[in-house]
Parts: sequence; C-alpha cells; structure tokens
Amino acid sequence: MPAPRTPVRPATRPVIDSREAQALREAMALRQLAAARPDLTPAQLAAARAALAAKAGARPAATRSGAERATARRPAAPRPTAKRPATQRSTARTGDTPTERTGSRWSSRLGVVALGTLLVPALITVVLPGATTPSGGPLDVTALALTARSSLLEAADGYRALEQTAAHRRDQLTEARAAEQAARDAVVSIQQVVGSGAADLYRATPTARYPVPTLDAPGAGALAQELAEDAGQALEATVVRAERTAATLADAEARVDRAEAVAADAEDELAAALGRMRAEVDELSTEVTGRLAGMGTIPAAGQQQERNQRAVARWQGYLAQLTGAGIELPAAADLTDPADLPDGLSPALDADGRPVPGVAWAVSGNSPVTVLPSETVAAVSNALSQLGKPYVAGSAGPETYDCGGFTAASWLLGGYALPATPQQQWAGGAAVPLDGLQTGDLVFSPGGQDVGFYLGDGDVLGASAATYQVGIRSVAAGSTAVRVPVAATGTPNAALPAGGPTGPCGAALAAPGGNSPRWGGWDNGEIPTGALCRLGVHRHALRCDAAAGYAAMGEAYEAEFGTGLCITDSYRSLASQVEAFSRKPALAAVPGTSNHGWALAVDLCGGIHRSGSEQWRWMTANAGRFGFVQPDWAAPGGEKPEPWHWEFGYIS
Repeated sequence: MPAPRTPVRPATRPVIDSREAQALREAMALRQLAAARPDLTPAQLAAARAALAAKAGARPAATRSGAERATARRPAAPRPTAKRPATQRSTARTGDTPTERTGSRWSSRLGVVALGTLLVPALITVVLPGATTPSGGPLDVTALALTARSSLLEAADGYRALEQTAAHRRDQLTEARAAEQAARDAVVSIQQVVGSGAADLYRATPTARYPVPTLDAPGAGALAQELAEDAGQALEATVVRAERTAATLADAEARVDRAEAVAADAEDELAAALGRMRAEVDELSTEVTGRLAGMGTIPAAGQQQERNQRAVARWQGYLAQLTGAGIELPAAADLTDPADLPDGLSPALDADGRPVPGVAWAVSGNSPVTVLPSETVAAVSNALSQLGKPYVAGSAGPETYDCGGFTAASWLLGGYALPATPQQQWAGGAAVPLDGLQTGDLVFSPGGQDVGFYLGDGDVLGASAATYQVGIRSVAAGSTAVRVPVAATGTPNAALPAGGPTGPCGAALAAPGGNSPRWGGWDNGEIPTGALCRLGVHRHALRCDAAAGYAAMGEAYEAEFGTGLCITDSYRSLASQVEAFSRKPALAAVPGTSNHGWALAVDLCGGIHRSGSEQWRWMTANAGRFGFVQPDWAAPGGEKPEPWHWEFGYIS
C-alpha cells in the first residue's frame, strides 16, 4: 500500500535582488563581527561596514592587511581587456530550467557567511591590521578560499547580467541596421521612379507628353495646359516622396550610429568585467586556489570517487609544490612572449625544442616544474570543486551542468568567456596536439559532442551525460584539444565531425532492448541526495533529467486540472527501504531492489492513484511526452496493479 496521500503544491522560494543580498550579507557579517569582537569601537564597526559595502566592487590593494597580502600575494598589475569575444551564453533559459535543488542560488552562497568562517575573519584583519581571527590563529586559508569563491561567483553573476544587456544592445543594433537597409532600398526605388519619369518626359514628343484627341479642336490648348500641369504635379509629388524617404534614411542612419555606440559601450563593459576578474584571480595564491579545489565536492560511487580524489590530490600537490618553491603564478598576458617572461621563468619547450605557447618552466628544488597562468589555475580549481554535481542538459551551474556549460562556467571564473557548446568552444580556441596537452586544455571527444578539462596523466574532468554527474574520465583515442588563454591562430580550426561513438556530452547511444537503470556507479538506494534534483515538495527528489521531465509534466497537469501533481514517493534511500520493508514486508520491495532506489520512479496521488479516473487517463495519454511511463506490471490487469506508480523510462 502506498503512503497516505496528501495533495501538495510545489514550493517556491523567495527571490531577492542583488541589493537585498548585499544588505543581508552586510547585516549577518557585521552582527557576527560585533559578537566576536565586543571591544570594537563604533568607528571600527563603521569601517567594517564600509569594507563590506565595497566588497561588491574591486577592493583596492591598499586596504588589504599585511597578513592577507602575504597569503594572497602581490597586487595585480594592470591587465589588458578581454582577448576573446564575449559569446558565453546566458544561463537564463526558457523551457529547460532544471527543478530546484537543495537551497536557492543566493542562499547557498550566503550560507557560508552565516557560519562566521567567511567574511568575519577577513573583516577583522581589514579593520584591525595585524589582528588574528577570533580563535586566536592566523587568517584561515579556508576562509580566504571561501571568500575568493564567493567573490568570483558574484563577479560571474555580474558578468552574465552585463552579457544580457549587451545581447539586448546587439539585438537593437541589428534592428536598426535592418531599418536602415529598408530605408536605403526605399530611397533607391523612389530615385529610380523619379529618374525614369523625368527621362521619359524629356525624350517624349509633345503629342506623347500631352495627348489630346484632336489638336485643332476647340479648347485643345487649355486641355494641353491642364495635362501639363497634372504631369508636373505628379512629378513634384514623387520628388517630395523621395525627399521624405531620404529623411527617413538619414534618421535610420543616425539610429544605427547611436545603436553602434551603445553596443560598443556594452562590449567595453563586458571586456572590463573580464579584466577585473582576471586581476582578482591574479591576486590569489597557490595555497588559496589549492584549498578551493577541494571545496564543495559531492561524493561519487566506488572507484569513481577514488579517481576523483586522486585527481584533486594530484592537483593540490602540484600547487603545494609551487607554494613551497615560492613560485608566483603569472597572468596569461605575461606568457605571450617566450623571450620576455617574468623573472624566474623560462620558456617551456616541446620535444622538438620549440616554445610551448601559454606556459613556462621554473625550478622547484633541483627539478623543473611547469608553471600555468593564474587564470588557468583558477578555472581548474573551480572546476574540481564541482566534482559530483549533477548533469542536466542545457544548464551552466552553479548547481547543475552540461558539458559545455561546465567548461564555460569554470573558465568564466578564470576570467574568460566561452560560448555555450563544445562545437563553438572548439571553433574559438587555439588547437593543440594531443601529445602536447597541458593541464587546463579543453579536450573534445571523437565527434566533438563532449568536452572537458585536461588534468594530466590522461585524465579529463567534465560533466557527463553517461554518469549524470561531474567526474573524471580518460582521454578517448581520436580526441582533439584547444588551449583557452592562447590567442587563436588566423587559420580556423577544421570543423569537428557531426557524429561520434556517443551522443551529446557522452550520452550512451540508444540500444535495442531494455536499459539498465543503474547510473553514476551507485547501488540501489545509495545515491547521495546531493547528486539529485529536488521536486519542490518536501524532500522528494529524482535524477535531474527525470526531475526536469516531472516539472514539465506538472505544469501541463496543472494547466489541465488547476492543481499541481500530488506525490507520495520518489527517491527511496536504502535506509528508507529497510524501514518500509520492516513495516510492510508483504508489500514493500526487498531492500536494495526497490524501483524507487534508482531515483527514477514516483508514486502519485490526487486521483492518479485510481485506475480509470480522469487524472489517471490524462497520465496514460500524456505522461509519455515527458518521459514517464507506467510499467506493465503496475497497469490495470498487471501482475501487481499500482496505478499510482510511474517511471522515467522503463526500468522494471
């Protein structure tokens, strides 16, 4: 028997704007600062408030304490503006927005502030130079890493807002140019009419100009004069129309000039925003970025988790080596000329002795070590911090990703705006051979439908449709690659083939027969809730693609019946399966075998649980449009009729 069914509506979360988020951040941090340091004077608290208010913009290097500068390293030198076209997609999408996961976007970011481990220690150091944290120790690297992550996310949100504005300005420019072309075509057309009319009158005989039945008839002269006047008036009217059309063209040209100026300003703002992000990234120490790489990951299953952990440890070990050797990360702009590198760096050479673009060599102990740009290190560290996050087609973070959205979102936090799809990212990058791969390069699978970060040792990090999560996989034979911080050559990259051994983002190609419900490597009922997407009702959750289908189905259902879908069961963990089996051993599945343990099945109520009802008939007619089916065993007349049971694809 299913659990008691209570109709419920999907919950919605309050939405706050950036100003409200900033006010909330200030209030929470200041309250905790006052509690941690009751000895602060009103002037010092006012300074803290000013520091918080300034945090949304670029913080001057002079306001940073000696302890923080020692941890975060030198102030950034002026950076050139963006080299690459700002074509990264907006994440505000219509029709493919994933269902809400645990916590909203703003709360997940500001929650760390409420813990007192993010801004409070940093603020104490800003307000009281040389001070320690409330615990009495030096400024915590984890707090700095959290601060850096929060700041970069805010900067990325700001960039995306500017990007939407720039896209709107580009649309306005396109419309203005279309109106200009239409006015220009009208001018040409009217000029042809005027010109041909005048030429015809010039070449015509008097009889052709002023045709009358009989030239010697009484009144013929007056009639001829009247006809001449009519012809002249018609020509004058045509000339007036031509003048008006020319004025319309002038207005259209002026509109284009204004639209071009506004669009250029928007593009300049985008480039400046990227420049500020690169400058901020260049201030981060290797110690901070190394700590950032291990934050926020979601556990994977079995060997995948071990492989993920090895990749993070290897990356952190590399950054620790740089830290121990006192090697500061250069900006990508500092590595463009192998003959003019920062002190302590030398050109990295390939097997043929030629300089490797975009990287350099330094010495750690008695061994050479490859030095990557600060932007690449920030992008890779942020990408690693997303390990285990769910895959959802058409999404670009910060909770779910597809493969192109994952690489674009990660590189944006490094100060580079990439387009949305693997194919576009390939076309805009500087191609590199597989035998010359460097960490941070984008690797495209055969067929070009999947993309991820190269991490060294044959590992690729990406959001996979095969495992429905961000994880580590191997470089596939026949892959191609590009390097982001290096300017593309004048020769366009060869087009990637349209097809390959897998579907988009590594999705398994459809095979005849039944498909296994196993995904991500987890056993039945042992999927971590962080890898799932919430349905907005209590704790109900499904695999993210199933959750998206459920949300779309719920909208259609509500449009039909005026009420949302009623749900009693979704993902069922192993513990909940054990509990259900202990209560109803005759009805519940043996623990570890429940269809709900794959996060692909739901039990519904609100009339759907009665076969033959209007709601059940609607489901049988429409659920398939959203990927949901009722297995034969659960249908009326089946082995175990359960009209309330529906699955995302046949899993049983």
